[in-house]
Order: sequence, then structure tokens, then C-alpha cells
Amino acid sequence: MTDNDSSFFTPARRREFAIAGVVIILTLALTIAFWPQAIPADFTTIERGHMAVTIDEEGETRVKEVYVLSAPFSGRAMRIDADVGDVVERDKTILASIEPIDPNLLDIRTRAQAEAVVKAAEEASHLASAEVTRAQAELDLAVAELKRNETLFENGTISASRIDRLRAEAQVRQAQLETATAAFKMREFELETARASLIEPLQQMSEATASLGEGDQEVTENPQNKKCCLPVTAPVDGRVLRLFHESESVVTAGEPLIEIGDPTNLEIVVDLLSTDAVQVREGSKVIIHDWGGDGDLQGRVRRVEPFAFTKVSALGIEEQRVNVIVDFVDPQEAWAQLGHAYQIDASIITWETDDAVKVPLSALFRIENEWAVFLVAEGRAQETKVVLGKLNDLEAEVSDGISEGDVVIVHPSDRVVDGVRVIARP
Repeated sequence: MTDNDSSFFTPARRREFAIAGVVIILTLALTIAFWPQAIPADFTTIERGHMAVTIDEEGETRVKEVYVLSAPFSGRAMRIDADVGDVVERDKTILASIEPIDPNLLDIRTRAQAEAVVKAAEEASHLASAEVTRAQAELDLAVAELKRNETLFENGTISASRIDRLRAEAQVRQAQLETATAAFKMREFELETARASLIEPLQQMSEATASLGEGDQEVTENPQNKKCCLPVTAPVDGRVLRLFHESESVVTAGEPLIEIGDPTNLEIVVDLLSTDAVQVREGSKVIIHDWGGDGDLQGRVRRVEPFAFTKVSALGIEEQRVNVIVDFVDPQEAWAQLGHAYQIDASIITWETDDAVKVPLSALFRIENEWAVFLVAEGRAQETKVVLGKLNDLEAEVSDGISEGDVVIVHPSDRVVDGVRVIARP
């Protein structure tokens, strides 16, 4: 080493070199630390394929033809022995029996009025009986007078005109007797009617029991065998769906007793908001899911009812609802476990295509009232506006802006901006 070299590497020089090295190392470390890093993000590739728009709503099954058997008149319905699910045959299976209702108990005022009516009817009957006696006496007198004068007429003592007058008089008396007899019978019937108003349930039961023999008493103990009962038979073949009355009870005319129908002939009723119902057409496809069985079932809209009704939602809001009737497309064996009023979920398809460019809804965001996505190009996020078509709960149809095969970011975070470097999340 020369003297010049030794003079160059003086302690001061060495200290300067050391400080410069530290500064360079710190600068490199800070540069590396604060150098922009690629942001991890979730990528997806735009695909072309099947897409459908549906209206999803709960519904329930129901028998197409439900028959409600009602009481034909007011009376006492005997206990119904049928159970829900029992098979019934048309015009053969007796489902219920109705017997006339017992009279009501009389209060003091009603009984006093009824007794007064009975007394008046009795006196009227006595008066009519006296009229019959008087008419009979007058007829007997007229007949006797006619017979005496007929003998005189044969002898030539009296004229023919007198005989004619006597005969007419006898006919008039005969007619008066018949009128009095008819009036007497009418008064007797009125008396029976008045006495019937005094009959009470306990009195009727005791009289009926006293008039029956031993064999008839057994019939009374078994009301189902009473001849006075009117049987109610099944109008169609099917099964019992519901019992409105099971135990013996008093019913009024027209009160429902039993509901029957054929559970193998089902349909689905789905009530939609009126704003959704206008999008549904007859013949639209329906996917039936969450019905309790394996897989989904297929259905088809048969009718959109033209009449809406008001229904209060769970939030207390009045809504206008429309019933949509759906028929099963699958054979009955596929949904044999379903019955009347079972709950299902229905997805009614209002639009579908097999050639749609689809983007997930999670990749979309708004820019100045327009839809946009982050397109991944050369490792950077590129803000790209798109034009959308139909939308469903998961996807949207893209008509312009991106094409099949492009890669976009889904669920972009607030760190993802236009031009930032991105990398696929592991």
C-alpha cells in the first residue's frame, strides 16, 4: 500500500462510506416497503349459457274439486264415524245422519199464551160441534117433511111445485150439515196445533219411550238407526278431507259437515303481488321446490285469475294479491306424498334463454346511474361500463361492454380502483 492509498482511507473517509452505505440500504428498504403491491381479488370469467328470470313465492296444493256436504235442514247431526282420509263411494257411503230438532223449552209467558190459545181452540171446537148438531137436526126435519109431502103428492093433494121446494130445502140443509162438519174438523185441527205448541223435549221423549216396545227402545238408543233421520251420502268418489262436525250436535240448515275430494287430482295455488302477476302468462313453466320430497317438480301455469284481493302482509301492509293456478307436469307418482293444503315453494319462469352473456350481480356497481364492472386487463383493474338486459337474483344479462371470455372482479373492495394492479386471490 502506498502512502497515497493510506491517506485516502482515513478514519474520516471510512466513516463517510459507512454512513453512505447505511443511507443506501435504508433507501432501498423504504422503496421496497412502499412500492405498490398488487391487490388480491376474486376473479370470474364471463360465460355464455342458460339464464332465466323467475318470480319466487310460496304456494299450497289443493284438490281441484272440493265438495262440502252441508246439513239439508236444521236438526241434530248424529256423530260422524268417518275419519279424515277414509275412502268414500258415490251415492253409497253414508257420511252423516240428521234428525229433526227437538222443540224449545217454554218460558212462563210463552206457556201461558199457548195454554190460552188451546182453551180458545177447545171452545171453538165445541161451538163447531154444536153447529153440526143443529145442522143435523134441521136436515132430519127437512127430510121428514119431504117424505110426508111426497105421500100427499102421490094422492094428488099438493102441487108439484111444493114438492120441488121441499126437495131443494132438504138439499140446502144437507149442504149446511157438510159445511158445519168441515168447520168442526178444521177447529179440531186447530186444537191439535195449539196443543202441539205445548209439547216440550222431556215430554216428547217420555211419550215416545212409553209408546215403544222393547225392540223399538233399542232403536231409540241407537240414533244412527232412527227411521226419522235423513242420511247424507257422498256425492262423488274420493276421500274425506276435513270434518267440521264429529260429535253429535245441533246444526242449522246449510251448515257444513264434511269436506271430501280426490287427493290424487291436485293443483297448486300461488298468490302473487298484482305487479308480479301481470308478468305471468298462461303456459309459463314453473319449478316446484322445497316441497319435502327428492328433487324439484315441474309445473305449468293454467290460469292467472283476473280478480285481485287484499291481503295484509306480516308487516301489516295491505297488498293486492292475485291467485295463479299451476298444474303438475310430472306424473302423479312423483308427487304422490303431497296432499290437500300442503305448502310448497314455486319459481314461475317469466323469461329464459340458452344464449345469454352472463355476469354475476356481485361484480356490478353503479357509476353515475350506469352499471359498470372491473375488467381485468394485463394485471390491472379497468373500470368498464356495461349495458344490462334481464336480471335475476344471481346474474345479469350483458348486451354491451364485455364479452364471453373476459375476466372481471367479483366482490371488489374499496381498494380496487381504476388502473390498480390486481392479482387473483389464492
